[in-house]
Amino acid sequence: MTTKTTTKAAVDLPLNQILDGDCIDVMNSLPENSVDLIFADPPYNLQLKGDLHRPDNSKVDAVDDHWDQFDSFKAYDQFTSAWLKAARRILKPDGAIWVIGSYHNVFRMGTELQNQGYWILNDVVWRKSNPMPNFRGKRFTNAHETMIWASKSEGAKYTFNYEALKALNEGIQMRSDWVLPICTGHERLKDENGDKAHPTQKPESLLHRILVGSTNPGDVILDPFFGTGTTGAVAKMLGRDFIGIEREEAYRKVAEKRISKVRKFDKEALITTPSKRAEPRVPFGQLVERGMLRPGEVLTSPRGQTAKVRADGTLISGEARGSIHQVGAALESAPSCNGWTYWYFKQDGKKVPIDLLRQQIRAEMN
Repeated sequence: MTTKTTTKAAVDLPLNQILDGDCIDVMNSLPENSVDLIFADPPYNLQLKGDLHRPDNSKVDAVDDHWDQFDSFKAYDQFTSAWLKAARRILKPDGAIWVIGSYHNVFRMGTELQNQGYWILNDVVWRKSNPMPNFRGKRFTNAHETMIWASKSEGAKYTFNYEALKALNEGIQMRSDWVLPICTGHERLKDENGDKAHPTQKPESLLHRILVGSTNPGDVILDPFFGTGTTGAVAKMLGRDFIGIEREEAYRKVAEKRISKVRKFDKEALITTPSKRAEPRVPFGQLVERGMLRPGEVLTSPRGQTAKVRADGTLISGEARGSIHQVGAALESAPSCNGWTYWYFKQDGKKVPIDLLRQQIRAEMN
């Protein structure tokens, strides 16, 4: 894997590499304000006591690895504080972070995120469509994990590709509960002995949704707990750069082999539905200036109310005067109104939304 240094942001960054070492030390060695997004799948500190067996007495391959062992909650909290501090330093001012966990650790991470100045945007529930059953029958089947999405600070202009996620969800607004299967079959990576290469390998579908929704092609994604490389594999497919940090040699080998086989999507396939907020702003007055609507022309609302266009790009309807949004809100006795979708004008005897004219101007800008 090679290092790319084609832009100022990429200078001195070990792009598309898996770095060996402690994640805190490695992140502290990277340039400040250099990463667009961090996806972190840290140890959960499951505190497992003894072996777990199925009803047929076969042993469950649970997470009992040394990297998930902590002496106390205090030790885990200190570890969490240290890596989140290192992560925040390397995030760009408008960068964001996703952390994933279970009930064992996600609340502790949420507290520390807020303590350090991150701004929580959403918590997202990953509901597993094929969870492992609860063999002892003493608790509910643990069928979900929780992800926290946070910007570096309050007011940061983080990336959110709303329209792309809506398109991914068949035109319906994406909710904060995601039903996706855990890794099984061909996606589950195996080691030389035919056993799971990693006990908590995340499905590519999960990272696909995260990266499509909160990054753009060319962004730099860092994963401080890289494991077998799901983040890197999906980032490569989607035309993003990645930096992986993993101290376990066995995991690095599996991840390198996996990512080497991944093919990047072509440029056309990488294009996603743009966010409406990212589209160029068009003042309503520009429609009047260009003669697309004339002063004195009458606009109508969905309920048949009318307003006249004035020369300065405002509307008047009875006692209501102001922008297309203000007058629409006044007529509906509402706190706000999207005037672009509220008002219509007549063209060839048919009602046409004024937003059609805005889209014509935007098309000229592209």
